[in-house]
Amino acid sequence: MRYAILCYNNEDAVFSWTKEEDDAVMGRLNVVHEKWEKAGKLKPSIRLLPTSAAVTLRKSDDTVLDGPYAETKEQLLGFYIIDVESLEEGLEFARELTKANPGGAYELRPIMIYNQGS
Repeated sequence: MRYAILCYNNEDAVFSWTKEEDDAVMGRLNVVHEKWEKAGKLKPSIRLLPTSAAVTLRKSDDTVLDGPYAETKEQLLGFYIIDVESLEEGLEFARELTKANPGGAYELRPIMIYNQGS
């Protein structure tokens, strides 16, 4: 089963990290990434730019808004695609990410590929 792991955190805090702090978090995350990559479970991982770079198209009236759709304390900062045997295995991966990068939340959502893209 494929899952998207959506990574939420306070972007003001995350984007205020020094290069050294960010490198340290990414180093800890890479340990987790390598393990799951070697097992063939880790698919693309995406780190999103700040919400200040986002726009939202409101479908109901074709209005384009600056920023993300939701006003929340935590923003979607990135996501992983994983291919695991079960939700429990997906939660195991998310728990390892949490140890490497505490704070915020990881949402696991089953996904279905409807267009592979090029």
